[in-house]
Amino acid sequence: MNERVLTGDRITGKLHLGHYAGSLKKRIELQHQYECFVLLADVQALTTHYEKPEVVRDNLRHVAMDYLACGIDPERSTLFIQSMIPEIAELTVYFSMFVTVNSLRHNPTIKSEAAERGYNEMYYGFLGYPVSQAADIAICKSSLIPVGEDQLPHIEQTRKIIRRFHQLYAPVFPEPQALVSDIPRLTGLDGSAKMSKSLGNAILLDSTRDEVNDKIQRAKTDPARIQKHDPGHPDICTIYSYHQAFNPGQTNEIHAGCTEGKIGCKDCKLTIAGRINELLEPMRERRETVGRNPKRVDEILMAGTERARQTAKETMGEVREAMSIDYFG
Repeated sequence: MNERVLTGDRITGKLHLGHYAGSLKKRIELQHQYECFVLLADVQALTTHYEKPEVVRDNLRHVAMDYLACGIDPERSTLFIQSMIPEIAELTVYFSMFVTVNSLRHNPTIKSEAAERGYNEMYYGFLGYPVSQAADIAICKSSLIPVGEDQLPHIEQTRKIIRRFHQLYAPVFPEPQALVSDIPRLTGLDGSAKMSKSLGNAILLDSTRDEVNDKIQRAKTDPARIQKHDPGHPDICTIYSYHQAFNPGQTNEIHAGCTEGKIGCKDCKLTIAGRINELLEPMRERRETVGRNPKRVDEILMAGTERARQTAKETMGEVREAMSIDYFG
């Protein structure tokens, strides 16, 4: 079997440039090297949106369209909907039988997200997120998982769960390895937090040229730089971080021009806005092409989900055999 990659997103909103820089760009490369499964994690989206499931429903096709516009090829990558693979839920239950509550409570990612959201008490679904994620990975027999550093505790938890399963029953799954992104998290337009749609500081992947220009012009820069010829401090400037992410060929020139007061913030913004629009233009064209046939997105999702379901059924056959619960097999 070729090595498999599992990647995906909780579908809580449209995707933005932070998603592209942090993961989507890498996914597009990986699909030419490995068998790739791309998960639309609607169940896990409910861990924080259980009161508003309509948000998840509305965003399903938006996120799928973002994937296709970016260059995820449904002929090379299997796009599938988490809730439509009941075997994932079944495997989550089996895994949960031997995962301790303490290990979940001490997961650094769970702790930090709970603190960020102000959760004094954690719901079972939220606390069990890493178990659900382990089932996502295992059901596809994925061996490579592209993640940011903040997701490493989840991958390590998955590895522990799989090792424990093998210890208790029989070897069924590969032990996944993390492919850690070396790209720092993209700063939001306000310069004070990560780029996030919910915080209103993001450039969405479906942005028009004018929307990009407008948002970049209003983005925060070096607060100590008042006049054009004042020496700047690019290392604390949001716009310079965008040059590093999307215009690497000019970063030395931009850095020198800023620190020497030879490049003003307006010109610097115009340059990066142009570069971002160049990046988004092929996405706009692909989005328009797919949009001419509105049923195409649904067809891709249904076909991908069926392929993933077949893989999941095969995996669960092995799981039940290993656990001696294939009663009539």
